[in-house]
Amino acid sequence: MKFALGVEYRGTAYCGWQRQPHCDSVQRNLEAALGFVANESIKLVCAGRTDSAVHALEQVAHFETSAERSERAWLLGANCRLPRDIRIRWVCPVDDDFHARFGAQARAYRYIIFNAAVPSAIFHDLSSWEFRPLDHAKMNDCARLLLGEHDFSSFRAAGCQAKSSSRNIEEISVGREHDLVYLDIRANAFLYHMVRNIAGSLIEVGKGEQDIDWFARVFSACDRNQAAATAPAAGLYFLYARYEDRFKLPTAVKKPVLF
Repeated sequence: MKFALGVEYRGTAYCGWQRQPHCDSVQRNLEAALGFVANESIKLVCAGRTDSAVHALEQVAHFETSAERSERAWLLGANCRLPRDIRIRWVCPVDDDFHARFGAQARAYRYIIFNAAVPSAIFHDLSSWEFRPLDHAKMNDCARLLLGEHDFSSFRAAGCQAKSSSRNIEEISVGREHDLVYLDIRANAFLYHMVRNIAGSLIEVGKGEQDIDWFARVFSACDRNQAAATAPAAGLYFLYARYEDRFKLPTAVKKPVLF
């Protein structure tokens, strides 16, 4: 059988989603927990691999197994074996043609900036920090330039292995609630470090170091060297992935309330 699951995790203690031999990962912990329930080896495929210290509210993954267990048994049994900063939120059977990565129609991320003179003791590993006041309205004006299908080479990390740098951004906005500035973005897919690179350049505009004309030139240059530095990983959250309705996943596709 094939099962899909939704996973929430705090990425601070992990070297990212992907299993690696030299460090602890979200994937390793989940596969070990599910494998204990199944009494056999489990291999997971996720919607979008996250980097070290990046968080997720509803990462979607799938696995195949010959073990016969109820959805409740998978959920409770695996969660009992997981560390407190990783939780499976739901498990459900899916059709054989479901694929967490290749079947995702869109993915959504949120980037959070704690914008205050003094860094937060509570949220220091759950957001990035900028002490200079950010003009979120100007950041939003710049972000709107990215809507639609474009070449995002200017925001593509050097280690990106994607064959094409073209991506389609369906929705993007920058807003503010008190000391927190939010960048919300949804696209069909993302390049390596794409969201954090966009955030880094938007921050330059927000703090007044650059303007919208500079941002537009950076974007059209299709040259990563023209853009600003990559924003810190701690502020990035994988929110959700969207799939065809026919799969009937128990996902909540909406903007989350964080903090």
